[in-house]
Amino acid sequence: MTEPGSLGVVIGGSGNGEQIAANKVPGVRAALVWNTATAQLARQHNDANVVSIGARQHTSEEATELVLEFLRTDFSGDERHARRIGLVSDYERDRHRPAGGQPTT
Repeated sequence: MTEPGSLGVVIGGSGNGEQIAANKVPGVRAALVWNTATAQLARQHNDANVVSIGARQHTSEEATELVLEFLRTDFSGDERHARRIGLVSDYERDRHRPAGGQPTT
């Protein structure tokens, strides 16, 4: 389980495997990022708390900038984003599909 408010970074060759592994940890919402827009959206729309970066895909300077952008971006708090995150968290905890079908974006 993660500590509330904590953020993390995982780095690997492509970043994909690391993201998948990190998302197996309860409470982790890891997002693979490849540019500043995806770093911002990971935080703003998904309240991601772990950023995953592919080391073979970026220079050290680029990877550093992606991490910094992730760290300086806050969750939007928009109701639709919070609702979606809540549905995913509920499923992670209970393994039951939400009433009414699929979550909407």
